[in-house]
Amino acid sequence: MKKLLSLLLACGMLFALAACGPEASDPTPTPTESQQTEQGGEPTDNTPSYEPATVRVAYMPNLGSASSLFTAIEQGYFEEVGLTVEPYQFSGGPAEITAMNSGEIDISQIGHGAHKLCIQGEAVIFAFDQLSQADAVVANKARGIETGADLAGKTVAVSSGTSSEIILQFVLADAGLTMDDINTVEMNVEGMTTAILSDQIDAAATWSPNTITIQEGLGENYVVLGTNNDYTDQAAFPSSFITTTEYAEANHDVLVRFSQAILKAQVYRNEHIDEVAVMLAKELEAPEETMLSATGEGNWQDAVDTMGDYETIKAYYAAQQQVFLNNDAVTEEVPVENYVLFDVMEEAYNNYNG
Repeated sequence: MKKLLSLLLACGMLFALAACGPEASDPTPTPTESQQTEQGGEPTDNTPSYEPATVRVAYMPNLGSASSLFTAIEQGYFEEVGLTVEPYQFSGGPAEITAMNSGEIDISQIGHGAHKLCIQGEAVIFAFDQLSQADAVVANKARGIETGADLAGKTVAVSSGTSSEIILQFVLADAGLTMDDINTVEMNVEGMTTAILSDQIDAAATWSPNTITIQEGLGENYVVLGTNNDYTDQAAFPSSFITTTEYAEANHDVLVRFSQAILKAQVYRNEHIDEVAVMLAKELEAPEETMLSATGEGNWQDAVDTMGDYETIKAYYAAQQQVFLNNDAVTEEVPVENYVLFDVMEEAYNNYNG
């Protein structure tokens, strides 16, 4: 009651000088907002005061990569914290990191495979997005493939340095094979879809929603040889928001605000995943039914459950690094804290949860 009376009195004083403008929205959460003050320093309201900033963000055209980003844009969560986000589409994480290091992009959302570059010092992680369930090795039964062992001597498309390569290595190892036992063809995931449907290759290491398009095209000849979910006892497959060390040092507050908006978007995504899929179909100019079929490609609930649980998040990244160590993609173990900015995560969560 006292707070309401104070607000009415403050508005009355302002009205004597000029008409009161429309009431500013009160974003949630607002613990980092500075209060506007009268002369003498007494607070008069809780209107947020953020330094406006524009952030260029790279993403890939799938639910796992784009869902929290575009949810935060669509729902106005970035605006609530004074950020303008310019999204840029890429086909894979390594290309995003190259663009960041050349100054074309500020922030990227990457899948599992590109985290190798973070471990190697080319970028830092500042926000955990979700555990991927999108990657798969798929094949055409008509080419004589029904199990992973049948890949021996076959032509398989792979996108090196991405989660495509990682899932293929898992499937091959499970079948007692190595990359030397197959004929690999380097392609981006969009090219793989065209190639397998036109009988140019036998199998592909790809991810959703391309897997759905391939399934629709191959029909009864479509076979899945392995997915992320088959190897959860051996590895974690986190996706993340990352940036360069230089950008992080110069823009700590921007990263905190960005992460704060993403946390809010992750909650919304988990509760409205079908709605998010329909929204993304429009944004990405993709078939709505394809996006709706891809709603299982990320563990959306886990992203919410692990908010503020830094030990679990750290364990995810440690397990992920072990995958790279096991296949010699990374040759020396690196402390997770060296490339994951837990201080940004913690400050963003405290602001969100405040």
